[in-house]
Amino acid sequence: MATRNIYETVFDEDVQHESSSNNCPECNGHVATNAVETVCEDCGLVIADQQIDHGPEWRSFEDDDSNHKRTGSTLTAARHDRGLSTEIGRRTDGKGNTLSGSKRCQLARLRREQTRGRFQSKAERNLAHGLGEVRRVASAFGLAGSVRDQACQLFRSAQREDLLLGRSIEAIAAASVYGVCRCHGRPIARDDLVDVARVDHSGVTNAYKTLNRELGLPTKPVAPQSLIPKLASELDVDKRVRRRARALAERAHETSIANGCLPSGVAAACLYLASREHGESLTQTQVAEAAGTTPTTLRARRAELTELVDGEVQVAST
Repeated sequence: MATRNIYETVFDEDVQHESSSNNCPECNGHVATNAVETVCEDCGLVIADQQIDHGPEWRSFEDDDSNHKRTGSTLTAARHDRGLSTEIGRRTDGKGNTLSGSKRCQLARLRREQTRGRFQSKAERNLAHGLGEVRRVASAFGLAGSVRDQACQLFRSAQREDLLLGRSIEAIAAASVYGVCRCHGRPIARDDLVDVARVDHSGVTNAYKTLNRELGLPTKPVAPQSLIPKLASELDVDKRVRRRARALAERAHETSIANGCLPSGVAAACLYLASREHGESLTQTQVAEAAGTTPTTLRARRAELTELVDGEVQVAST
């Protein structure tokens, strides 16, 4: 019977041995180095282990080392498992080849079992559903990835503080997106948010009030000039009207006109006054409906703006 070589092994780290010219410090024996450690072959003394791999952290499957493959995507707060879960394919393999019918059936069974076992608790299932709603709402408004991740992190904080108990997951998800946009000073209209979210206006409002009260969001007051671009696009006004309306909104924001007033009403008055200065045929009802306010509020803010503009003109003339 043939004898087996004592150096033969099934472990990858022991396959390749490199002889070292150094001798063992204990017995002065022969020292061998593999991919993991340096060991004396005579007495078995481990001289060094956990060696540093100075090679690249990527792999290339091309001959010219142009296809750098890493271990996967970065961690993200937009997924309940931080993006570490396994995704099982359907019709093709990793190289794009079409799978056979039996293989597709096997993958379908694996996907079913993975779906059943991917959530360890009901809280994790709710987290996955809520983060999915946050991603959907953020995608509908075309928000940046950083804003989306912050909204997902806010939803996680809400669940950690038990704010989901007795409340709608969809409402908390929509309120998370709305709250992050408010914190960045680029708010979105609640009416537009309700159209995208699967919850009514009161649900979004109550959920946002809860997040703001319990978590202490660093929200900023809504500036009237931030509402001018959307309002001008809906009414399809000229660029000159848009620039003049923004200048009036910034002036109203600097003075006490916008204090305590609805920002949409101030923005509507600025746009209406700018349109009258440039000869645009817009009615008060059209501007008020586009801004989500009433013609009475528009007329009140317009009177204040007119008084401010006339006062500045008189000061400039003198």
